[in-house]
Amino acid sequence: MAAVGVEHPVHHAVVVLNWNGRAWLERFLAAVEATTPETVALVVADNGSTDDSAAYVAAHHPRVHFLDMDQNRGYAGGYNTALRHLRAQWPELDLAVLMNSDIEPLPLWWPPLEAAFAANPRLGAAQPVLRSHAEPDRFEYAGAAGGCMDLLAYPYAFGRVFDSCEVDSGQYREPAIRPVFWASGACLVVRTAAFDAAGRLDESLFAHMEEIDLCWRMHRAGWEVACVNASTVLHVGGGTLNALHPRKTFLNFRNNLFVAVRNLPPHTALPLVMARLVLDGLAGIRFLLQRKPEHTWAIVRAHFAFYGRLHRAVLAPDPFPRGWPSVGVYRGSLVWRALVRKKTTAPPL
Repeated sequence: MAAVGVEHPVHHAVVVLNWNGRAWLERFLAAVEATTPETVALVVADNGSTDDSAAYVAAHHPRVHFLDMDQNRGYAGGYNTALRHLRAQWPELDLAVLMNSDIEPLPLWWPPLEAAFAANPRLGAAQPVLRSHAEPDRFEYAGAAGGCMDLLAYPYAFGRVFDSCEVDSGQYREPAIRPVFWASGACLVVRTAAFDAAGRLDESLFAHMEEIDLCWRMHRAGWEVACVNASTVLHVGGGTLNALHPRKTFLNFRNNLFVAVRNLPPHTALPLVMARLVLDGLAGIRFLLQRKPEHTWAIVRAHFAFYGRLHRAVLAPDPFPRGWPSVGVYRGSLVWRALVRKKTTAPPL
């Protein structure tokens, strides 16, 4: 693994995870560089790419450190490996931005995030507002204005419920720093002390829901999570695995169940799993009616994969009390509210 070099003490870093994403780097890395202060280190952490990403960064972005990792470890393994390596070289590293390669930060995106962490030493993770790169006035699916969850563990966000994304008309800009259940992994700022205390990202998830699991464990460990509404980035979404791919369906359904069970006490998790067995089955029928049988099969495989590792979620040693966090939980059914009552905005909490 290549060293990234140390010119001076590094306290803050933006880490862009890359896997054969030279096209995304060419499209967005210049914007990241232009909008990020010189005091913040920029790193491309490469997940074993076989394209010419390294040559492109060296030729066009001399400010950017290129961390060459040996294989594709997914989102969780890639960032765990990168942060472990960077902290060994930069012991002073306090804040790390885990940024997707398909993010375009808007000007002045960084100072409000930095100020939020400086003002609150218990802030463990935060996100900017995510808007769609294709429709910049509309919230983006991956996290919108900060994440929540209902009592059946369906995640949603302020500005996005299921596949419905609202236009950002300022309706979620107050409070300036909103406590949330989870912050989006598309552009996730973590305090490295909280990242370590919560046990880092779960590499067994590989991709999808890792940030929800991490933020849930941060809450349980006594840290806070927020959306900083004065900061905005644009996100393409689906740059690595788009929503039409059955693999994404499999990972979302499997990981969603696993994350809920590993963070809730058994007496709460069991009825949740039983209810989700029914609702996920209805989702599978819906895919069949949409002539997407491969997604129905992905849900079936996701449930069997989850049951195969259920013991790991229930019996894993855990130093923190299991349960729902005190913020960002809708005490009802998002499915009923959205599909039956036809309300597709974030419910009041």
